Amino acid sequence: MTTVLAFLVTLGILIVVHEWGHYRVARACGVKVLRFSVGFGRAIWRRQRSPDDTEFVIGALPLGGYVRMLDEREGPVAPHERDQAFNRKSLGQRAAIVAAGPAANLLLAVLLYAGAHWIGVEEPRAVLATPAAHSVAERAGLRAGDWIREWSVDGEEWQPVRSLTDLRWQVTQAALRGDDVQLRVGDRDGRGARVARLELAALGVRDVDPTLMRRIGLASAFSEAVMGEVRAGGPADRAGLRAGDRVLRVDGAAIADAAALRERVLGALRDGEARAMQWEVERDASVLTLEVKPRVATEVDPPSARIDAFIGPPPEMVQVRYGPLEGLAHGATRTWEVSTLTLKMLGRMLIGEASLKNLSGPLTIADYAGQSVHQGLAYYLGFLALVSVSLGVLNLLPLPMLDGGHLMYYLWEGVTGRPVSEAWLQWLQRAGALVLLLLMSLALSNDVARLLGLH
Repeated sequence: MTTVLAFLVTLGILIVVHEWGHYRVARACGVKVLRFSVGFGRAIWRRQRSPDDTEFVIGALPLGGYVRMLDEREGPVAPHERDQAFNRKSLGQRAAIVAAGPAANLLLAVLLYAGAHWIGVEEPRAVLATPAAHSVAERAGLRAGDWIREWSVDGEEWQPVRSLTDLRWQVTQAALRGDDVQLRVGDRDGRGARVARLELAALGVRDVDPTLMRRIGLASAFSEAVMGEVRAGGPADRAGLRAGDRVLRVDGAAIADAAALRERVLGALRDGEARAMQWEVERDASVLTLEVKPRVATEVDPPSARIDAFIGPPPEMVQVRYGPLEGLAHGATRTWEVSTLTLKMLGRMLIGEASLKNLSGPLTIADYAGQSVHQGLAYYLGFLALVSVSLGVLNLLPLPMLDGGHLMYYLWEGVTGRPVSEAWLQWLQRAGALVLLLLMSLALSNDVARLLGLH
């Protein structure tokens, strides 16, 4: 129920803001607005103060909205109202009215990101776990327990790293641009400062996928190699492991942190069978040697080795919060970064350099909306900002039936001095409807595949 409500609230806010942008600029340009509708289909709520005022409607199907304006192309207009018709307005005014919807979504995103920054969120401290073997971070000499303090491209304009989440975002942006990144690193106490270089350009990143952070080596935050809850009857329990045991070595190799220990467990699976390992653990100032043989978990694909116990405590968290002006500036910066990233990903999907599996539909949005609500207000505001950016950017694409398509019509009119012909408009609208239907079908199929664990 929380997921459904969060999804409906998300859609409601984004649709209202988008259509409000069209509505306010239309009114400012002297256009009469006949109807402001949130949702389609049968009206479940309606309000109109007088026959000459705008009719506000909530439709039964809350998957969009529209603002209907007085327009001679859509019906007869009384002579005394012709100066209020949309089609009678100047090219600049019509373009401003159309662009106002996406602009309102982008402005909302700035405010939402700023709000999340003002409230503050708990994020993992930028202390690294053991980088994956052969990753960029491992080649750069980074190791478990390194604390990343600052980052820079080419050693210029060093920026502070507020959290591991912040670091991942900046590194992802740099990887997509093909830039190498320099990091100022120290130990967990801030000592032993040095500079490490992440050679990201060599990765040739074209797509943001779940494996990217692992290939870079920033997949997880540092956590000590201490056992958490041990499930009764599982391999860890049968081996004699207990919560609080500190793992020192596995098969004679020192264990730096929980990530390294998890890799050891996963690596115990060979040719479909799990081999036994010798663990040295510290318990109550004593060192014990235990034989641990993981089970083969066939309920996941591909099968993996499991010991049925939590490995490592939660990572150290930091409160990331910004002041009023700084939060607003970061909100604008994040909106710009997400907008450009969205456009780059769409472009790469179009030319086949990125997977179409990156497209998400209403089921994924609903799932993430529910998750973000459970995490707290700041996380929900950040999620809402992300979707608002996506809605704003997508509506600016030059596709018929979208705001960007109408702007392309106006660009043609501005260049040639004449509007697009009615015949062309009809063909373009049909083509645009077909493209949108295909995109919606693909996004929905991706949603279903994710829910079924196929992606």
